[in-house]
Formats: sequence, C-alpha cells, structure tokens
Amino acid sequence: MVRVGLVQQAVGPDPAGNLAHTIDGIRAAAAAGASLVCLEELSNWYYFCQREDHDFFRLAEAVPGPTTAAFQAVAGELGVVIVASIFEKRTEGLYHNTAAVIDADGRYLGKYRKMHIPDDPQYYEKFYFTPGDLGFRAWDTRVGRIGVLVCWDQWYPEAARLTAMMGAEILVYPTAIGWLPSEKAEFGERQVSAWETMQRSHAIANGCFVAATNRVGHEVLPGSAPGAPGIEFWGGSFVADPSGGIVVRAGRAEEIVVADCDLAAVDVARTHWPFLRDRRVDAYAGLAQRFLDQ
Repeated sequence: MVRVGLVQQAVGPDPAGNLAHTIDGIRAAAAAGASLVCLEELSNWYYFCQREDHDFFRLAEAVPGPTTAAFQAVAGELGVVIVASIFEKRTEGLYHNTAAVIDADGRYLGKYRKMHIPDDPQYYEKFYFTPGDLGFRAWDTRVGRIGVLVCWDQWYPEAARLTAMMGAEILVYPTAIGWLPSEKAEFGERQVSAWETMQRSHAIANGCFVAATNRVGHEVLPGSAPGAPGIEFWGGSFVADPSGGIVVRAGRAEEIVVADCDLAAVDVARTHWPFLRDRRVDAYAGLAQRFLDQ
C-alpha cells in the first residue's frame, strides 16, 4: 500500500521562496502519511513559457544540481520518494524540461527529459526546451516501480504505454495546465474534462495508477505588457486507479491531497483485463510513422 501525496501550489516571484514553499508542501504531505510525493511542473517560478524571453534561460540549472540537492535532503530526512520538475541546463544553448526521481533514502535515482514539447499560444515551450533524449523510463524506488512523464506527454498513449511496459506501477505526471482567460467561458470545462479523461484512460489501458499534479493561480509574467491575460492554472490534481476511478481529486486552490494506492490492484487489473497480453505487436509497425498515407 503506497500513500501518494500531491503538492498542488501557486508560485510567486521569488525562486527561493517558491522552493521553501514546495518543501513545506512536501513536509505536509509526509505528515499526512505520504510515502511518494509528486510535485507540479516547473515549480520554482512562474510558468515562463507564456512568452519567448532569453532572460528566462537564467532560471535553468544542472540536474542533479542545487534544487535536487535540496529535495534529496528532505527526502532522506522524511523517508519519502519525491518526483520533482526542474528547468535543466545541460550546457549553453541546450535546455530540457526535466523530472528528477529521488528515493526515500535521499539518493538521486535519475531523470526523465520531457519528450513531447508543445508550441501553442502562451505555451511556447519549443523556444526553451529540446525534446528529451533519454527515452521513456521507470525506476525501482522504496515504494514501488515509478514511471515519470511530464505535462504535454500526458496526451500521448504511446508514452504511457512504453513507460508501463517498463513495469511502472504508478505513472506520475508533473503538470502546468490552465485556461487562457479568453477561452475559459466557452471551452473551460471541456478542457478540464479532456485532460482528466485522457489520463484516466492511461490508467485503464495500462492497468496502473496515474498521479497528476497541476499548479494553481492566475499567473501574469513580470514585465508583461499592460493587460496581458496570463494563464489561470486550474489545479484539479488527482490520482486514478487501474480501473480509471478517481481515488482523490484536489480543487482549484492550493491543496495537499493524499491517496492510498494498493499496488496489488495492478496485478489484478492486468490479469483480469489482459490488454498487455492481447497486444498485436506484429501489426503495429505503422506507429513508428508520422502518418499512414493511403
């Protein structure tokens, strides 16, 4: 039985203050019994990809580096596994959107670099991030085998499948997704429903748990033009079980939620709904193509 904690928070203008706030959230989750703590995407500052600005590359750091070191100390102290999202500087001109996995004894186990990089209004991630080159990964931790994907990856069944095929019992998705204010009234609820439904489908199709941690708050970047709309992050962090059922769901404000995940349910789901057994691996060669022209 693994108690998963989701740290759903808003951020402010001070990276050091944000890191301290995140560590407070980790402590709160651990105090509630969590043994796996999942953080939101890029929690050290505002979601800077709202505009293309070379100054924001100064936010990046090595992974492992100072932020992972801070989380390692907390993980070892509290005896919890931590999945953290960090803006990684690999070298000058080469940056990644990266998630670090830290075991409950404080050991840095490794990192996943976000594979799918969006480029949409106010989500200009291709300006900042090189697509990941480490492939899809899973790690054995004190609480079980954890697979990690990041935000835009959550829309791709191939990513969830390949990570689950590495034995992941829990898929963790650090996330930063929200409403553009001009679209919220017309599309808002449908966007939230699609986001949650897609990830619940990954839980069902792969017979595993899914934990998605989103941020909250209306963020307008410093230095933005007057009247800049910003993004309203909708929160709604949740854990889904292998049947797609919601175990816990956060609201629209800052919140620490925990969910008990019985990993024995993974074996039961994969045995009774044997999707992995019945895959026609001999017929899927087309998935390696961009599109199948007729």
